[in-house]
Amino acid sequence: MIFKHKFSTKWSDFDPNRHMRHTAYADYSAEVRTRFFLQHKLTLDDFARMHIGPILFKEETTFLKEIHIGEDITVTMELIAATPKMERWQFKHQIFNEKGDLSAEVIAKGAWIDLQKRKLTTLPDNVLEILKNIPKSENFVSISLKTK
Repeated sequence: MIFKHKFSTKWSDFDPNRHMRHTAYADYSAEVRTRFFLQHKLTLDDFARMHIGPILFKEETTFLKEIHIGEDITVTMELIAATPKMERWQFKHQIFNEKGDLSAEVIAKGAWIDLQKRKLTTLPDNVLEILKNIPKSENFVSISLKTK
């Protein structure tokens, strides 16, 4: 089952043309990932204590339909690709307007970084167990780490 969360848009999400800012789509996508972790009792403070944080390599947004100021939106999250131990991951987020129309799709590709060493890292086993619960897409792909 796809993880999703409903948000109310706010004035600061929009530009002078009354279009939802392109960065707002990325912000809501990141927020839904955070909500997934919170639902599984994994807070940002927990990540900070482990000295681990997510980093993005690439984020791509496809805009399909307009979202209007004050609309409630629903943002979904599913894992479309990952290494077996979740060192690298790719999420697909779909953002639906108040009518339920698909308004945008955000693909985020990233990894985990050790915040002290400033190097890519793996996750502790207890966190990895939580992340195994991330909903996967029908077309989920297991990716391998590239070796040097």
